[in-house]
Amino acid sequence: MGQKVSPIALRLGINREPDSRWFATGKRYTELLQEDLKIRDFLKKNLKNAGVSRIIIERASDTINITIHTARPGIVIGRGGRTIEELVRAVSDMTGKEVKINVEEIRFPELDAQIVAENVASQIEKRVAYKRAMRQAVLRAMRAGAGGIKIECSGRLAGAELARDEAVMEGNLPLSTLDADIDYGYAVALTKYGTIGVQVWIYRLKEQPQEREEIEYAPAAEADEI
Repeated sequence: MGQKVSPIALRLGINREPDSRWFATGKRYTELLQEDLKIRDFLKKNLKNAGVSRIIIERASDTINITIHTARPGIVIGRGGRTIEELVRAVSDMTGKEVKINVEEIRFPELDAQIVAENVASQIEKRVAYKRAMRQAVLRAMRAGAGGIKIECSGRLAGAELARDEAVMEGNLPLSTLDADIDYGYAVALTKYGTIGVQVWIYRLKEQPQEREEIEYAPAAEADEI
């Protein structure tokens, strides 16, 4: 069961809340759903380098409250709050409603599956060897206090003729235990020989470290063998 269902959807209402928090019926539900998708696509596109993990949308009558979970809140807010004000105006013009945007910092981005997946995909696009990118991400997550992590890359790895899957796993990953906090992230690397999908599962323990451990980041090779 744990291998067939999204870990996030499986745990909704247990230890995870939906990213869209509002209620509607009929045609109204379809309209609001499409509006949510447009808002998320717009924000992710404009905050590509801000390390955005989740975008939570709450609605109250004609007001939209958006909470952006990011590893780099300074980029989202901008100098003097200029960037976030521009985002508020743009989303308000797009929806025709009053918009409020809140920013929450992710203290440990090494334990956020979506950020880890996007980081690995970004390294693959920069021609870093996929095995090296995966191993470094696993090492950082385990040092940051993860109970377990699994990273899987799928596609024409290293430019091979045939597509295949390759995974790296360390620690414990109880996918079928509903009480376990399993975070899941997915990203796509666009390379000259096709797309490579990156999936990440991270088992986050209930007791997280209070302080960040100093982690040595090895400099990535400029052009590893692919």
